Amino acid sequence: MEVNEFLFEAIQKSGASGYEDEISNLVKEVFSPFVDDIKRDKLGNLITLKKGSINSPRRLKIMMAAHMDEIGLMVTKIDKNGFLRFANIGGIDYRVLLSQEVLIGENKVYGVIGMMSTHMQSEEDRKKSIKTEEMFIDTGLCKEEVEKKIKVGDHIIIKRAPIEILNECLSGKSLDDRAGVAVMLQCLKELTTLKHHADVYAVATVQEEVGLRGAMVSSYSINPDIGIAIDVCHGDMPGVPEEETCKLSKGPVISIGPNFHPWLNKKLIEVAEENNIPYQINSTPGASGTDAWAIQITKVGIPTVLISIPLRYMHTSVETLSIKDIKTAGKLLSRFILSLNTIEKEVLTCF
Repeated sequence: MEVNEFLFEAIQKSGASGYEDEISNLVKEVFSPFVDDIKRDKLGNLITLKKGSINSPRRLKIMMAAHMDEIGLMVTKIDKNGFLRFANIGGIDYRVLLSQEVLIGENKVYGVIGMMSTHMQSEEDRKKSIKTEEMFIDTGLCKEEVEKKIKVGDHIIIKRAPIEILNECLSGKSLDDRAGVAVMLQCLKELTTLKHHADVYAVATVQEEVGLRGAMVSSYSINPDIGIAIDVCHGDMPGVPEEETCKLSKGPVISIGPNFHPWLNKKLIEVAEENNIPYQINSTPGASGTDAWAIQITKVGIPTVLISIPLRYMHTSVETLSIKDIKTAGKLLSRFILSLNTIEKEVLTCF
C-alpha cells in the first residue's frame, strides 16, 4: 500500500483517545510486511521492530513515535426525547462542531450535531456564540430505541470523508497525527532497501491527545538510545503570523528548543543538506506538547528530536497537509538512521 493510500484509509478509521483498536488493526496490517516483530502493550500502543543488519550484543536502539489516537466526544446524557448530550475527549474546538456528522460507540450509530434553528432564536441570541449545552446529537431515534444502541460513556468521532485537493494536498479529520504514522510507514519502506545497523522501533502510540500517555509507557519499555517523535505543526494559513507557521510542500520541520537534543538536530540538518532533502526550522522554546515531551524524560533521559508535518486547521475535520511533506519526512528519517552506521559506537557513549 502506498503511503498516500494508507493515509487516505487511516483517517477514516475510528480512534478516539482510549478507543484506538480500529486504527491500530489497520496499522498492524500495513506495517507487518516491513518489520520483524509487532506487538501491543498493555495500554494499547502498537510497537513494531525492524532489526538492525549487524550481529552485535548491543545494537543502537532508535524509537520513532507517532500517535494514532484522535480527538473525539463522549456521550454524557440521553435526554427524555432521545437526544444526546456530550463532552470532549481531547482538545476539541466546540465552534466547529455544529452540523457535523458523527459515529457513536462501537455500533457506529449515525447522528448529526444540531441546535435550535436560527428562526426560533431571538435577535439577541443570534448574535451570541454557540454554547456547548445548546448543542445535541440527533440520531433520529426515540429514547427507548437510543438506549438499545447507545449508552452514557460511548465515544463519538466525527464522520468525514477525506478529499484530495490541488497540489497533492489531502484534507480530512485526524491527520493529527495519522500523518506521523504515515511518515513512519514511509521510513520503514525506505529502510527495506538500506542496510541500517540500528534496531528501529516504530511505535503508533495511544492517548496522546489526553496526556502523552502512550509515549510515556512505550519509551519506558523500549528505553531507546534515541527518540524521534513525529507529529504535526501549524501550517501557513490566512490570519496567522508567518513566524508562527511553516509552509506546506516545503519539507518536514525540525524543531529547535530545550525539548530536543542539539547534537541530534545538528545531525538531522547535516543529513538533509547532504541528501538535498528540503526542510524547515521551527523554534519551540518551551514544552512541545508532543510525544517528544514524554520520551525526553523517560528513565534517566532520552536524547530526543521532533519532526513535524505542516498542517492547516488543526483539530478540525478539514485538517489539510501536503503528501509531499510526508514522503520527504520518511526519506529524511531513513537517511538519518543510515547515517548513524558509521558512528554508532560514538553515539552509544556520547549522550
